[in-house]
Amino acid sequence: MTFDDTLPLIFMALMGVSMLTYVVLDGYDLGVGLLMHRATDDQKDVMVASIGPFWDANETWLVLGVGILLIAFPKAHGMVLTALYLPVALMLIGLVLRGVAFDFRVKARDTHKHAWNRVFFAGSGLASVSQGWMLGHYITGLNTGWQYDLFAAAIALALPAAYVLLGAGWLIMKTDGELQAQAVKWAKLAWVPVVVGMGLISIATPWVSGTVRDRWFSMPAFIALLPIPLMTVAALGLLRVSLGWKRVLGPQCWVPFVLMVAVFFLGFFGLAYSIYPYVVMDRLTLQQAASSPASLKVILVGVALTVPMIAAYTVFAYRVFWGKAGELKYA
Repeated sequence: MTFDDTLPLIFMALMGVSMLTYVVLDGYDLGVGLLMHRATDDQKDVMVASIGPFWDANETWLVLGVGILLIAFPKAHGMVLTALYLPVALMLIGLVLRGVAFDFRVKARDTHKHAWNRVFFAGSGLASVSQGWMLGHYITGLNTGWQYDLFAAAIALALPAAYVLLGAGWLIMKTDGELQAQAVKWAKLAWVPVVVGMGLISIATPWVSGTVRDRWFSMPAFIALLPIPLMTVAALGLLRVSLGWKRVLGPQCWVPFVLMVAVFFLGFFGLAYSIYPYVVMDRLTLQQAASSPASLKVILVGVALTVPMIAAYTVFAYRVFWGKAGELKYA
Protein backbone atom coordinates (compact mmCIF):
# COMPACT_ATOMS: atom_id res chain seq x y z
CA MET A 1 0.00 0.00 0.00
CA THR A 2 1.43 3.37 -1.04
CA PHE A 3 1.41 6.58 0.99
CA ASP A 4 -1.31 7.98 -1.29
CA ASP A 5 -3.47 4.98 -0.43
CA THR A 6 -2.99 5.48 3.31
CA LEU A 7 -3.84 9.19 3.30
CA PRO A 8 -7.65 8.65 3.47
CA LEU A 9 -7.15 6.25 6.39
CA ILE A 10 -4.99 8.84 8.21
CA PHE A 11 -7.66 11.49 7.83
CA MET A 12 -10.41 9.09 8.84
CA ALA A 13 -8.46 8.27 11.99
CA LEU A 14 -7.90 11.96 12.74
CA MET A 15 -11.58 12.71 12.23
CA GLY A 16 -12.56 9.81 14.46
CA VAL A 17 -10.20 10.88 17.25
CA SER A 18 -11.46 14.46 16.99
CA MET A 19 -15.08 13.41 17.30
CA LEU A 20 -14.33 11.02 20.17
CA THR A 21 -12.45 13.77 22.00
CA TYR A 22 -15.37 16.12 21.45
CA VAL A 23 -17.94 13.61 22.70
CA VAL A 24 -15.96 12.97 25.88
CA LEU A 25 -14.96 16.56 26.63
CA ASP A 26 -18.12 18.35 25.57
CA GLY A 27 -20.18 15.41 26.75
CA TYR A 28 -19.47 16.03 30.41
CA ASP A 29 -20.29 19.73 30.21
CA LEU A 30 -23.48 18.97 28.29
CA GLY A 31 -24.25 16.54 31.09
CA VAL A 32 -23.62 19.25 33.68
CA GLY A 33 -26.00 21.51 31.75
CA LEU A 34 -28.66 18.80 31.79
CA LEU A 35 -28.31 18.53 35.57
CA MET A 36 -28.74 22.27 36.16
CA HIS A 37 -32.49 22.04 36.76
CA ARG A 38 -31.92 19.65 39.68
CA ALA A 39 -29.52 21.93 41.57
CA THR A 40 -29.98 24.83 43.97
CA ASP A 41 -28.94 28.33 42.95
CA ASP A 42 -25.63 28.11 44.81
CA GLN A 43 -24.94 24.68 43.35
CA LYS A 44 -25.63 25.97 39.85
CA ASP A 45 -22.91 28.59 40.23
CA VAL A 46 -20.39 25.96 41.31
CA MET A 47 -21.46 23.68 38.46
CA VAL A 48 -20.92 26.46 35.94
CA ALA A 49 -17.56 27.25 37.57
CA SER A 50 -16.51 23.60 37.18
CA ILE A 51 -16.91 23.74 33.39
CA GLY A 52 -16.23 27.44 32.84
CA PRO A 53 -12.57 27.22 31.79
CA PHE A 54 -13.15 24.26 29.47
CA TRP A 55 -16.56 24.13 27.78
CA ASP A 56 -15.93 26.60 24.97
CA ALA A 57 -12.56 25.07 24.07
CA ASN A 58 -14.08 21.57 24.13
CA GLU A 59 -16.22 22.48 21.12
CA THR A 60 -13.05 23.17 19.12
CA TRP A 61 -12.77 19.42 18.60
CA LEU A 62 -16.19 19.36 16.95
CA VAL A 63 -15.08 22.09 14.55
CA LEU A 64 -11.91 20.13 13.80
CA GLY A 65 -13.78 16.89 13.13
CA VAL A 66 -16.36 18.52 10.84
CA GLY A 67 -13.59 20.50 9.13
CA ILE A 68 -11.68 17.31 8.32
CA LEU A 69 -14.88 15.76 6.97
CA LEU A 70 -15.41 18.79 4.75
CA ILE A 71 -11.92 19.08 3.27
CA ALA A 72 -10.82 15.45 3.25
CA PHE A 73 -14.13 13.76 2.40
CA PRO A 74 -16.24 16.39 0.60
CA LYS A 75 -18.61 13.84 -0.97
CA ALA A 76 -19.41 12.36 2.42
CA HIS A 77 -19.75 15.82 3.94
CA GLY A 78 -22.38 16.77 1.36
CA MET A 79 -24.24 13.50 1.77
CA VAL A 80 -24.28 13.60 5.58
CA LEU A 81 -25.31 17.24 5.92
CA THR A 82 -27.96 16.91 3.23
CA ALA A 83 -29.56 13.97 5.05
CA LEU A 84 -29.12 15.44 8.54
CA TYR A 85 -29.64 19.12 7.82
CA LEU A 86 -32.42 19.63 10.39
CA PRO A 87 -30.77 17.89 13.39
CA VAL A 88 -27.47 19.63 12.59
CA ALA A 89 -29.27 22.99 12.60
CA LEU A 90 -30.98 22.12 15.90
CA MET A 91 -27.67 21.06 17.43
CA LEU A 92 -26.08 24.36 16.44
CA ILE A 93 -29.05 26.27 17.87
CA GLY A 94 -28.60 24.35 21.11
CA LEU A 95 -24.89 25.13 21.27
CA VAL A 96 -25.59 28.81 20.56
CA LEU A 97 -28.22 28.91 23.31
CA ARG A 98 -25.69 27.42 25.73
CA GLY A 99 -23.08 30.02 24.83
CA VAL A 100 -25.49 32.93 25.11
CA ALA A 101 -26.95 31.68 28.40
CA PHE A 102 -23.51 31.03 29.84
CA ASP A 103 -22.48 34.65 29.30
CA PHE A 104 -25.81 36.36 30.00
CA ARG A 105 -26.44 34.59 33.31
CA VAL A 106 -23.31 36.28 34.63
CA LYS A 107 -24.70 39.82 34.44
CA ALA A 108 -28.39 39.09 34.64
CA ARG A 109 -30.42 40.35 37.56
CA ASP A 110 -31.55 37.79 40.08
CA THR A 111 -35.04 37.84 38.59
CA HIS A 112 -33.67 36.95 35.14
CA LYS A 113 -30.92 34.54 36.15
CA HIS A 114 -33.37 31.66 36.51
CA ALA A 115 -34.51 32.17 32.92
CA TRP A 116 -30.94 31.99 31.62
CA ASN A 117 -30.35 28.85 33.67
CA ARG A 118 -33.34 27.29 31.95
CA VAL A 119 -31.99 28.37 28.55
CA PHE A 120 -28.66 26.75 29.40
CA PHE A 121 -30.48 23.55 30.31
CA ALA A 122 -32.63 23.68 27.16
CA GLY A 123 -29.61 24.30 24.92
CA SER A 124 -27.77 21.37 26.49
CA GLY A 125 -30.77 19.12 25.96
CA LEU A 126 -31.36 20.21 22.38
CA ALA A 127 -27.70 19.68 21.44
CA SER A 128 -27.56 16.27 23.15
CA VAL A 129 -30.76 14.90 21.61
CA SER A 130 -29.76 16.17 18.16
CA GLN A 131 -26.39 14.47 18.40
CA GLY A 132 -28.03 11.19 19.39
CA TRP A 133 -30.47 11.39 16.49
CA MET A 134 -27.64 12.09 14.02
CA LEU A 135 -25.54 9.23 15.39
CA GLY A 136 -28.45 6.83 15.06
CA HIS A 137 -29.04 7.67 11.41
CA TYR A 138 -25.31 7.72 10.64
CA ILE A 139 -24.88 4.18 11.97
CA THR A 140 -27.67 2.94 9.69
CA GLY A 141 -26.22 4.58 6.58
CA LEU A 142 -28.67 7.51 6.52
CA ASN A 143 -31.51 5.19 5.51
CA THR A 144 -35.11 6.32 5.82
CA GLY A 145 -38.00 4.38 7.32
CA TRP A 146 -39.85 3.96 10.59
CA GLN A 147 -37.41 1.37 11.93
CA TYR A 148 -34.45 3.68 11.34
CA ASP A 149 -36.26 6.61 12.92
CA LEU A 150 -37.12 4.45 15.93
CA PHE A 151 -33.49 3.39 16.26
CA ALA A 152 -32.32 7.01 16.00
CA ALA A 153 -34.89 8.05 18.60
CA ALA A 154 -33.56 5.41 21.00
CA ILE A 155 -30.03 6.79 20.69
CA ALA A 156 -31.41 10.34 20.95
CA LEU A 157 -32.63 9.37 24.42
CA ALA A 158 -29.70 7.19 25.46
CA LEU A 159 -26.92 9.64 24.57
CA PRO A 160 -28.20 12.47 26.84
CA ALA A 161 -28.49 9.92 29.66
CA ALA A 162 -24.86 8.93 29.05
CA TYR A 163 -23.89 12.61 29.07
CA VAL A 164 -25.70 13.07 32.38
CA LEU A 165 -23.79 10.16 33.90
CA LEU A 166 -20.53 11.55 32.54
CA GLY A 167 -21.41 15.02 33.82
CA ALA A 168 -22.26 13.65 37.26
CA GLY A 169 -18.91 11.88 37.29
CA TRP A 170 -17.23 15.18 36.43
CA LEU A 171 -18.99 16.92 39.33
CA ILE A 172 -17.98 14.13 41.72
CA MET A 173 -14.39 14.70 40.67
CA LYS A 174 -14.44 18.52 40.56
CA THR A 175 -16.58 19.46 43.56
CA ASP A 176 -16.87 18.61 47.22
CA GLY A 177 -19.32 18.87 50.06
CA GLU A 178 -23.07 18.81 49.47
CA LEU A 179 -22.85 19.16 45.70
CA GLN A 180 -20.44 16.23 45.42
CA ALA A 181 -22.76 14.03 47.46
CA GLN A 182 -25.70 15.16 45.33
CA ALA A 183 -23.72 14.33 42.17
CA VAL A 184 -23.30 10.76 43.43
CA LYS A 185 -27.09 10.49 43.75
CA TRP A 186 -27.53 11.90 40.23
CA ALA A 187 -25.05 9.38 38.87
CA LYS A 188 -26.93 6.50 40.51
CA LEU A 189 -30.18 7.68 38.91
CA ALA A 190 -28.57 8.08 35.48
CA TRP A 191 -26.84 4.69 35.58
CA VAL A 192 -30.04 2.69 35.10
CA PRO A 193 -31.27 4.37 31.86
CA VAL A 194 -27.72 4.29 30.47
CA VAL A 195 -27.43 0.53 31.02
CA VAL A 196 -30.93 -0.16 29.70
CA GLY A 197 -30.41 2.13 26.70
CA MET A 198 -27.06 0.63 25.77
CA GLY A 199 -28.48 -2.87 26.09
CA LEU A 200 -31.47 -2.15 23.87
CA ILE A 201 -29.33 -0.35 21.28
CA SER A 202 -26.84 -3.23 21.22
CA ILE A 203 -29.71 -5.62 20.46
CA ALA A 204 -31.31 -3.33 17.88
CA THR A 205 -28.18 -2.37 15.92
CA PRO A 206 -27.71 -5.75 14.18
CA TRP A 207 -31.41 -5.68 13.34
CA VAL A 208 -31.30 -2.34 11.51
CA SER A 209 -27.86 -2.83 9.91
CA GLY A 210 -27.00 -5.98 8.03
CA THR A 211 -23.38 -4.86 7.71
CA VAL A 212 -23.00 -4.59 11.49
CA ARG A 213 -24.71 -7.95 11.96
CA ASP A 214 -22.38 -9.71 9.53
CA ARG A 215 -19.25 -8.18 11.04
CA TRP A 216 -20.05 -8.83 14.67
CA PHE A 217 -21.74 -12.23 14.49
CA SER A 218 -19.53 -14.06 12.02
CA MET A 219 -16.80 -16.38 13.23
CA PRO A 220 -14.04 -15.89 14.29
CA ALA A 221 -14.78 -12.13 14.50
CA PHE A 222 -17.39 -12.73 17.21
CA ILE A 223 -14.80 -14.28 19.54
CA ALA A 224 -12.19 -11.62 18.77
CA LEU A 225 -14.67 -8.80 19.44
CA LEU A 226 -16.22 -10.32 22.56
CA PRO A 227 -13.84 -8.43 24.93
CA ILE A 228 -15.37 -5.09 23.86
CA PRO A 229 -18.90 -5.74 25.20
CA LEU A 230 -17.51 -7.66 28.17
CA MET A 231 -15.21 -4.79 29.17
CA THR A 232 -18.10 -2.35 28.68
CA VAL A 233 -20.31 -4.36 31.03
CA ALA A 234 -17.43 -4.61 33.52
CA ALA A 235 -16.79 -0.85 33.39
CA LEU A 236 -20.47 -0.03 33.93
CA GLY A 237 -20.71 -2.55 36.76
CA LEU A 238 -17.61 -1.21 38.50
CA LEU A 239 -18.89 2.33 38.00
CA ARG A 240 -22.09 1.50 39.86
CA VAL A 241 -20.14 -0.22 42.65
CA SER A 242 -17.79 2.76 42.96
CA LEU A 243 -20.73 5.10 43.56
CA GLY A 244 -21.30 3.27 46.85
CA TRP A 245 -17.74 3.71 48.09
CA LYS A 246 -17.16 6.23 50.88
CA ARG A 247 -13.81 7.04 49.33
CA VAL A 248 -15.54 8.21 46.14
CA LEU A 249 -16.17 11.43 48.05
CA GLY A 250 -12.45 11.63 48.76
CA PRO A 251 -9.30 10.38 47.04
CA GLN A 252 -11.15 8.09 44.63
CA CYS A 253 -13.48 10.79 43.31
CA TRP A 254 -11.98 10.34 39.82
CA VAL A 255 -13.05 6.70 39.45
CA PRO A 256 -16.66 7.14 38.15
CA PHE A 257 -15.61 9.73 35.56
CA VAL A 258 -12.70 7.64 34.27
CA LEU A 259 -14.86 4.51 34.03
CA MET A 260 -17.51 6.38 32.05
CA VAL A 261 -14.82 7.73 29.71
CA ALA A 262 -13.69 4.12 29.24
CA VAL A 263 -17.25 3.19 28.21
CA PHE A 264 -17.18 5.90 25.54
CA PHE A 265 -13.79 4.70 24.30
CA LEU A 266 -15.00 1.11 24.02
CA GLY A 267 -18.11 2.28 22.16
CA PHE A 268 -15.92 4.24 19.78
CA PHE A 269 -13.76 1.22 18.97
CA GLY A 270 -16.84 -0.88 18.33
CA LEU A 271 -18.31 1.78 16.07
CA ALA A 272 -15.02 2.22 14.19
CA TYR A 273 -14.84 -1.51 13.52
CA SER A 274 -18.46 -1.58 12.37
CA ILE A 275 -18.04 1.31 9.91
CA TYR A 276 -14.60 0.72 8.37
CA PRO A 277 -13.85 1.04 5.44
CA TYR A 278 -16.92 3.24 4.96
CA VAL A 279 -17.16 6.95 5.66
CA VAL A 280 -20.92 6.67 5.18
CA MET A 281 -22.12 3.17 6.02
CA ASP A 282 -22.83 1.05 2.91
CA ARG A 283 -22.63 4.13 0.66
CA LEU A 284 -19.17 5.68 0.46
CA THR A 285 -15.83 4.06 1.24
CA LEU A 286 -12.71 5.97 2.23
CA GLN A 287 -11.32 5.89 -1.29
CA GLN A 288 -14.60 6.91 -2.90
CA ALA A 289 -15.20 9.85 -0.56
CA ALA A 290 -11.65 11.18 -0.25
CA SER A 291 -10.23 14.22 -1.98
CA SER A 292 -7.41 13.72 -4.47
CA PRO A 293 -4.03 12.57 -3.06
CA ALA A 294 -2.48 15.91 -4.03
CA SER A 295 -5.13 17.81 -2.06
CA LEU A 296 -4.81 15.49 0.93
CA LYS A 297 -1.05 16.06 1.05
CA VAL A 298 -1.57 19.82 1.24
CA ILE A 299 -4.28 19.40 3.86
CA LEU A 300 -2.02 17.08 5.86
CA VAL A 301 0.51 19.88 6.29
CA GLY A 302 -2.15 22.13 7.81
CA VAL A 303 -3.49 19.36 10.02
CA ALA A 304 0.03 18.51 11.20
CA LEU A 305 0.35 22.11 12.45
CA THR A 306 -3.11 22.69 13.91
CA VAL A 307 -3.89 19.38 15.64
CA PRO A 308 -0.82 19.43 17.95
CA MET A 309 -1.59 23.05 18.81
CA ILE A 310 -5.20 22.24 19.71
CA ALA A 311 -4.09 19.20 21.71
CA ALA A 312 -1.39 21.19 23.52
CA TYR A 313 -3.83 23.96 24.40
CA THR A 314 -6.35 21.42 25.69
CA VAL A 315 -3.77 19.72 27.90
CA PHE A 316 -2.48 23.09 29.12
CA ALA A 317 -5.96 24.35 30.00
CA TYR A 318 -6.84 21.23 31.97
CA ARG A 319 -3.51 21.33 33.77
CA VAL A 320 -3.88 24.98 34.77
CA PHE A 321 -7.48 24.68 35.96
CA TRP A 322 -7.21 21.22 37.49
CA GLY A 323 -8.42 20.68 41.03
CA LYS A 324 -11.70 21.32 42.78
CA ALA A 325 -14.01 24.03 41.50
CA GLY A 326 -14.64 26.89 43.91
CA GLU A 327 -17.21 29.60 44.27
CA LEU A 328 -18.12 31.34 41.02
CA LYS A 329 -16.59 34.84 40.96
CA TYR A 330 -16.47 37.51 38.28
CA ALA A 331 -14.33 40.63 38.14
